[in-house]
Amino acid sequence: MNTDISDFIHYCQVEKGLSENTIRSYQRDLNHYIIHLQENNITNVQHIERSHIVDFLYSLKENGRSTSTIARTISSVRAFHQFLLRNQRSSKDPSELIEIPKGEQKLPDVLSTTEIDALLTASDGTTAFARRNKAMLELMYATGLRVSELCSLETGDIHLQMGFVHCMGKGNKERIIPLGKVAADAVESYVNKGRPYLMKKKRHDILFVNHHGNSLSRQGFWKILKETSQRAHINKKLTPHTLRHSFATHLLENGADLRAVQEMLGHADISTTQVYTHVSNHKLKDVYLNYHPRA
Repeated sequence: MNTDISDFIHYCQVEKGLSENTIRSYQRDLNHYIIHLQENNITNVQHIERSHIVDFLYSLKENGRSTSTIARTISSVRAFHQFLLRNQRSSKDPSELIEIPKGEQKLPDVLSTTEIDALLTASDGTTAFARRNKAMLELMYATGLRVSELCSLETGDIHLQMGFVHCMGKGNKERIIPLGKVAADAVESYVNKGRPYLMKKKRHDILFVNHHGNSLSRQGFWKILKETSQRAHINKKLTPHTLRHSFATHLLENGADLRAVQEMLGHADISTTQVYTHVSNHKLKDVYLNYHPRA
């Protein structure tokens, strides 16, 4: 069965072009799944029944796994069994009738425009590191990029004069995102006055680099965001995705079309984008309760 998993992972990487994070999730979920099956003396995919999958899911629940984790695991197991069936390695799909649990939909955390202003102001500076940090934060809020997309940007992906960013997102899906003047100016300042210093003698096209001149990691960006938020006196729990959430929410609050926001975020399904309309509706309700005379 380990060979089957290896072949499935290879298929996801080469043929489907899934992101590294998705691949890692599949690998982790399926390793747990195979271990559970082997503990129950199942060593051949042909012998897996629906009851074995249900038992595995119950074991996850008993071990305190969240609904979202169990739902993701079901998706991994389903994708694996569909691969086996398509490639005639199995004559049935035991996961077919397994339902994905519906957890409570959590609204994304967003920053107010005042908090965004404070965060971006706190990143001001004239050193190479300050210019880099300012450019990254301005770019994240201006475009709604995922942190993995930000860290993989190359110098040729930023078109300052024309005002857009070329991005390769999840599943190698290409998209073009408009870039405002404020963010463009911050990126230009970094490219001209910050990046050359950080690059030292390195030669590559990665846009955002660390103090060694190598590609900045997601963890490195998270650390920069945390330090900047502390200087801005923002007490909310902040993650790189908070800037993406704020980008989408502020666009919708100011009248942007939902389909346009979906396109800029790179969401395959518009229902994923619609969660931001719920955030905006919550704000509308607060305005109503605060200002309507009979609220």
